[in-house]
Amino acid sequence: MRNQILTLSASLMALTMPFNSAEATPGEDFQILVEDYEDFRDNFGGGDDEDDVSDGRYWPEETPETAARYNEAVSTLYDRLKAINPRALEGQDVASYAVMDYLLKSEVAMAAFDINRISFRNDSGFHTGPSFYAIQTRIRTVAEGEEYIARLKDIPRYFEKQTAWLQLAMDTGWTQPRAILDGVANQIDAQIVEDPEASGLMAPFTSMSAHINEAERERLYQEGLSAVRDDALPAFRALSEFFHHQYMPAARETLGARAMPQGEDFYRALVRYHTTLDDATPESVHETGLQEVARIRAEMDEVIAASGFEGSFQDFIAFLRTDPQFYATSERELLMHASYLAKKVDDQMPAFFGTLPRLSYGVRAVPADIAPTYTTGRYWPGNYQEGRAGGYMVNTYALDQRPLYTLPALTLHEGVPGHHHQGAIAAEIDNVPDFRRQTYITAFGEGWGLYSEFLGQDMGLYETPYEEFGRLTYEMWRACRLVADTGIHWYGWSQDQAEACFLENSALSPLNIRNEVSRYISWPGQALAYKTGEIVMRRLRTQAEAELGEDFDIRAFHDALLEDGALPMSALETKMQRWITDQKTQIANDNDD
Repeated sequence: MRNQILTLSASLMALTMPFNSAEATPGEDFQILVEDYEDFRDNFGGGDDEDDVSDGRYWPEETPETAARYNEAVSTLYDRLKAINPRALEGQDVASYAVMDYLLKSEVAMAAFDINRISFRNDSGFHTGPSFYAIQTRIRTVAEGEEYIARLKDIPRYFEKQTAWLQLAMDTGWTQPRAILDGVANQIDAQIVEDPEASGLMAPFTSMSAHINEAERERLYQEGLSAVRDDALPAFRALSEFFHHQYMPAARETLGARAMPQGEDFYRALVRYHTTLDDATPESVHETGLQEVARIRAEMDEVIAASGFEGSFQDFIAFLRTDPQFYATSERELLMHASYLAKKVDDQMPAFFGTLPRLSYGVRAVPADIAPTYTTGRYWPGNYQEGRAGGYMVNTYALDQRPLYTLPALTLHEGVPGHHHQGAIAAEIDNVPDFRRQTYITAFGEGWGLYSEFLGQDMGLYETPYEEFGRLTYEMWRACRLVADTGIHWYGWSQDQAEACFLENSALSPLNIRNEVSRYISWPGQALAYKTGEIVMRRLRTQAEAELGEDFDIRAFHDALLEDGALPMSALETKMQRWITDQKTQIANDNDD
């Protein structure tokens, strides 16, 4: 549910105190709750001690004790939120209430399932955390270098606590499926090198700021090297030993979440969480997926006919998967294509958005040690204050599995106007609580990413029938996710059954399909968010265009959609319905004038 469990700094007593005054308005009560919630998020930070950083703990503690304290605090905060009437709130408090309600309600629902037992997925998890942190770390001061060294020294403690959760998972039947574990084992083993200087964890020390004097740079380098050699690498070796010889032999043979203890209730809760829709069920989502697959397949057939290709659907897929014209011949060529498309979209952004963020983004290759089991592309958030650009990550492993005709859709989704634009806009919202800027709601963020692929048609980014087919392939990918995720976790499908939807209806490469379905197996429910969010957003745009007619302003629509940051779908619908009504009123008033 959350990327990390935080440790409580303020006492639970403070959270359970009544509101300050019996005469306080709902808005005042809510502001007090927001302050307490922000303190909770800021201070529930990772160790058994109250000040985890001063105690030298730089990675989350995540013990059963801290999890219990966390869940108790969340339950108390949620009880306080439910005591406030949301209809009495105004302005940004309306959106803040909706987001807090979604977050706390989801946390309370998940508390019953001890989700810390599932601490990794097929392509990432606690074991890749140090590597990801190293990639994004820039040592600009001596203090930053010393903080990073402390993080390296803290890896053994962090892995030890995570191993305890894995042991609990083994004891309770809550392991990840055995079918996805070979790739995870390879990720762990890839971190183990004989020469510590060759470790990716040393990367921040090789690019230290020139503003640090030479003697200090040498000292930090040597201390970092010692921490990698004496702390980090032994921790990875111990983790590898445990994973290969204890966890993997004890892992469950079943794939679906429903097969685990409490699995039926768990998956139903995940469906509601990831779609953000309280009335969503595995059955309804599966049916929506089947309907979308049929619709998109019909559009694909039209594109094939328009291309002049003679042959069956599968013949066309085979052509796309095998013809050399559709594949880069070097990592550099693939990155150059992605970079060109990214700048091409940049050129279109002012025509579709009135508000653009300050934070830039770059095009980067997925790190080699995780690339074999990583998705074809992803976005890594940046931070304006820390001087770190966003990253559109392109997987350059197995070039014959990375077709160029899907690159426009991927670029739109991961860069702009997709994840980078949406996330950077959210981070720059003024006069809202920090949690609003920091919250990522999957149905909103991934729904926007998929809507951004659709928007590429308006931008003219799809120049050939093959690229248009690539867009439809990506849309089919997300429709098949609805079918495959529910198929695996609710209907008990095999991996081959789940992969069939993608193989039969899209031009996705077999390697990409295998990695993607492994991801759905290891991360139940998350794949349901994409299509769900996109369907809502496209429906809202269709409604706005129909009701506003020639007065529809696409820049204003997009800005309104994004200006409040991530929202649950129900709150987004309510907000945009109000926006459409306000626009109609304003247009009528302008016409009267």
